[in-house]
Amino acid sequence: MPFQIIVNLLIAIIWMFLHNSLTFSNFLFGYIIGIFVLYILRYFLGFDFYFRKTWAFIKLILIFIRELIKANLDVLKVVMSRELHNKPGIVEVDTRLETNFEIATLAALISLTPGTVSMDFSLDNKKIYVHSLDVPNKIEMIADIRDSLEKAILEVTK
Repeated sequence: MPFQIIVNLLIAIIWMFLHNSLTFSNFLFGYIIGIFVLYILRYFLGFDFYFRKTWAFIKLILIFIRELIKANLDVLKVVMSRELHNKPGIVEVDTRLETNFEIATLAALISLTPGTVSMDFSLDNKKIYVHSLDVPNKIEMIADIRDSLEKAILEVTK
């Protein structure tokens, strides 16, 4: 993968010199051309395209931002309501993640969203115990974590 990034940068730099214009826009255009060249070459040379993981990382960040906004709105509803109708609870999230890095990343992203905190892990590191300010449906909350953050982490790391 680092080799592909270097090749892509070289294609962008060569593009700039061929056009005799050392501007950022010309570099960016050359970089995009390099992405397409590497994407086409992966069929012939049989390597994994590096931009796939980059795109997966960008998706993870966007999913986290979406979850962050949703959690902020949920906490705002609880704080601004005159009467407390929230149902705090602890949820056991069974995870498909395997490495400690993946599990720690999921736990950190859960804890960074307002109203939730990762409390503990099971001994086999297959379950994360999450406390939430409002848990109307535990099954939906677990499915939401697995379908959004966990799936995005798996795309980045696998």
